Amino acid sequence: MQIENFKIFADLVETKSFSKAAKLNGITQSAVSQQARSMERNFKTLMVDRSQKQFNLTREGQRIYEASKEILHVYEKLGSELQEMKKVISGTIRLSTIYSIGLHELPPYIKRFLQEYPSVNVRIEYRRSNLVYEDILHNAVDFGLVAFPQKTRQIEMLPFRNDRLVLITHPNHVLSKATEVDLKTLAGQKFIGFDPDIPTRKAIDLIFRDNKLDITPVMEFDNIETVKRAVEIDHGIAIVPQATVQQEIRQGTLVAIPFKGKEFTRPLSVLYRKGRVLTPAMKKFIEMLSSEGAAADLRD
Repeated sequence: MQIENFKIFADLVETKSFSKAAKLNGITQSAVSQQARSMERNFKTLMVDRSQKQFNLTREGQRIYEASKEILHVYEKLGSELQEMKKVISGTIRLSTIYSIGLHELPPYIKRFLQEYPSVNVRIEYRRSNLVYEDILHNAVDFGLVAFPQKTRQIEMLPFRNDRLVLITHPNHVLSKATEVDLKTLAGQKFIGFDPDIPTRKAIDLIFRDNKLDITPVMEFDNIETVKRAVEIDHGIAIVPQATVQQEIRQGTLVAIPFKGKEFTRPLSVLYRKGRVLTPAMKKFIEMLSSEGAAADLRD
């Protein structure tokens, strides 16, 4: 038996999918099935109940899964400890992040991290928020970054930073000359929003409800870039994180206006699976993202 056997089986159990386990390990679906049967032959017991349509483990399969996790944890912990003993900061960090964070919040942190630790590789995947959580739970990535984090029993959450939400308009829009805007003035305006399942959209809807505003978007998009493009061609106004429109404000294609008397923010968090062994490189990466001092330096 090799350590890869235990990892592939653990991935299979956690994803409940031969195809997803294959993708996680860079092998074919057939190879995953062969690995599972090889382990069954080795332990002389059935691990997967194949009489059911849904993926289910036998009692013995559940125990082998639990032991696989223990073996993998010890193996990963050993590797991390050896790196720490050698004072090695290297390896690959895999990130899953929503578009707005990955494109507008993360780059200066990644740049600084790679300057300090050039032997580390950072791989970034851009995903919808719900898929970031799935990536974390399935061990497809090391860390996730989301807005308005939702508490989950199996996931650790560390605060990253808070975004200020602002109103954006076309430079010729009737509201564009205002130094600040009252929420009530949004009534009757063409509003461009995110898709209903996106956390930032849910937070904006809650702001409207709390202020007794009945606003229905005339357009809905699944990412910040498309929302901005729609406002740039004067199809409506939108509420977005201020950090995501800095370039457009400098170029004069959008105007950002703060809200009068109130400040609305979007909390961002770093996620990782509970119990995960963190390599020295991962620990340094978390330190950078969660450090208030580093965040202040990067904002200046």
